[in-house]
Amino acid sequence: MLPDSASIQSTLRKAVAAIIGVVLSLVLLTALLVTGFYLLVNAATLALAPLVGKSGAMAITGGACLCLLVLFFYRLTRTPKPRRNGQSSQSGPDSGSPIELLRALIARNPLEAAALAFAVGVAEQNDPRLKKLLLQGGMVLMQQSSGSGSSESGGFEESAAPAKDKASFE
Repeated sequence: MLPDSASIQSTLRKAVAAIIGVVLSLVLLTALLVTGFYLLVNAATLALAPLVGKSGAMAITGGACLCLLVLFFYRLTRTPKPRRNGQSSQSGPDSGSPIELLRALIARNPLEAAALAFAVGVAEQNDPRLKKLLLQGGMVLMQQSSGSGSSESGGFEESAAPAKDKASFE
């Protein structure tokens, strides 16, 4: 039984209204966040002005904002430390079944695993060789990002495809 035109239009209107509502709420929340931060900086400057003067207060609040910005970008760009779980410290990365290794990689890198699954799902429809290449490349990237190798070149050498697999891609 096919839905009629009125129900499709109603559903479409609701979907558009929901999308517009989400976008407007994000814009409003962003504006409130920026305004709140501006008011906090202004209040800090006004509070410090009687103690160190207006220019000193502006310098102190500006320096504090700059330090917060540097800290934010440092935390954003630093490489994560390898996690040490009780199970991973007992057994090396080579021990255990490949399924357990895959589960550990997916647990440590959920976004990379989701992107790889999407790419493999798209590629599987057309070319099985491309699917195999994507899987190998994705596994290498996930192993490198999790820091399993001692050096970057070591990670490539350990998980590089054998020569017979490389020949099958050409």
